[in-house]
Amino acid sequence: MFDEQITFLYVADMDRAAAFYGEVLKLPLVLVQPAGCRIYRTGPGAFIGLCAAREDKGPGGDGVVLCLVTQDVDNRFEQLSKAGVDCDGPPRLNPNYGIYHFYFRDPDGYLLEIQRFEKQNWAG
Repeated sequence: MFDEQITFLYVADMDRAAAFYGEVLKLPLVLVQPAGCRIYRTGPGAFIGLCAAREDKGPGGDGVVLCLVTQDVDNRFEQLSKAGVDCDGPPRLNPNYGIYHFYFRDPDGYLLEIQRFEKQNWAG
């Protein structure tokens, strides 16, 4: 089991998306990352993150990342590696987002990320 779950959406217009999720759906904004992603709470332990589309990630296709949050990133990496899952490399620190993480794909090609926030109480 994981501690929390975040689905990241890469959006073409951050202002429009933030207005929809924050004002229309009335989801509480819990974090704005220095690199610009905005994370909203959808329920206990569940979140949706909005990030600006970029060349390698955009609306549709790789524009969705299922992110599983755990303090045990290294053991999860070892578990997946032993099971033959092709990860994008070992876990690493991303100082832009304040996370320790790695990516991999499920059998249907969906992109998943396992991460730990360096700030323990990131969601307030």
